[in-house]
Amino acid sequence: MFTAARLVAALCLMVLGWIGSDYVQQIWPQDMYFGNFNYINAAIGFLCGWIIVGPRAGRGFSAALSHGITGVFALIFWALLFQATRQMVHLALRQRYDSAMEAFAAIFQIAIEYAANLADPGFVILMIVGAGVSAILTETASRHWR
Repeated sequence: MFTAARLVAALCLMVLGWIGSDYVQQIWPQDMYFGNFNYINAAIGFLCGWIIVGPRAGRGFSAALSHGITGVFALIFWALLFQATRQMVHLALRQRYDSAMEAFAAIFQIAIEYAANLADPGFVILMIVGAGVSAILTETASRHWR
């Protein structure tokens, strides 16, 4: 069901996904090809906000902070998994793997490598602050627009 809280949560996490993608492009190696990196992560953020954070709005600000952090963790998890799968397909098309199981296992190896690059303190602070702001805006929207 369409609610203002879902829309606000989706838009907040979409913006956070875009800003986080810009930050990641600065801290990762410059020779990486990012392509539609920002657009994909923004779309994942929109879906995480719409499906995870938005429906749970209206339970108070302390619960909202918890839901905001959950939504940001889901955004990071799904973005890592999607980008790792995308990189695996790119490498598979260059015939870097001998079997399908090796390619499937490479998804998780690539995701772990990407996650290790996200251990930057600035990125962590950005995501925590973004989760808090998204949660507060979503809870406010839930209280004012029913």
